Amino acid sequence: MDINQLKLNILAKIPDNNGNYAIAFIDLKTGEELMINEKVNMHAASTMKTPVMIEVFKQAVEGKFNLQDSILVKNEFRSIIDGSIYSMDIGEDSGDSLYQSLDKKQSIYQLVYEMITVSSNLATNILIDIVGADNIMQTMKQIGANDIQVLRGVEDIKAYRLGKNNTTTAYDLAVILKAIAEKNIINPGACDQMITVLSEQKFNDIIPELLPENTIVAHKTGSITGVKHDSAIIYLPNGHSYILVLLSSGVADDEKGKKLQQEISKEIYDYVVSQ
Repeated sequence: MDINQLKLNILAKIPDNNGNYAIAFIDLKTGEELMINEKVNMHAASTMKTPVMIEVFKQAVEGKFNLQDSILVKNEFRSIIDGSIYSMDIGEDSGDSLYQSLDKKQSIYQLVYEMITVSSNLATNILIDIVGADNIMQTMKQIGANDIQVLRGVEDIKAYRLGKNNTTTAYDLAVILKAIAEKNIINPGACDQMITVLSEQKFNDIIPELLPENTIVAHKTGSITGVKHDSAIIYLPNGHSYILVLLSSGVADDEKGKKLQQEISKEIYDYVVSQ
């Protein structure tokens, strides 16, 4: 089977009536690509945490701080709309353990780890305050991810109501993951560290779900109502690796949508293995 047939097979699986789907696949060995709706903007959900991580590592290498520096964990942030104070709701945060450290100190590295592996919103907002959303956006453009918008922290309800949301495309997430995988940003050591953090992701029910256990998946998920994303660097035991980004929005049936994404991931894995 060639890449064109693979694309036709995947398109045939995507329903007309259960949301919008976007796919970006890049084989890092052969350079082959498969793109479906790759430039369609969608709510980024927690996939925006990968750009935040990149900016943290970049500024650490630039000497602005050390990843082992300890900072105070606070739950007080300012809306980008009017500067008013808001706080995170532990009930809305999948990474709830960090709330036990309120008014105590944690290392910047630990905050990055919590932001990626358990998708802590509290850690994310603290880190955005440190590095600045504008700087994150500038770095993304330098990488070539021109359509990623990291405008604000999580749970800025005033911004959300005015449509000021973090957005992404499948293509842009693929661009930044490829840059990390090929160690083309910051420096190779920083890329290795970021890959390690991504590979310890605790939410593994989309891209990795149907793959063999010996497959290393370094990835970041994102999920809000009607939206399910996963964005990954996949490493096979034989050294072959590839990028896969699966985005969805407007999905009425979450379980059906997730099952479709799992099947697409497995089909692409099977294709790569067969090459």
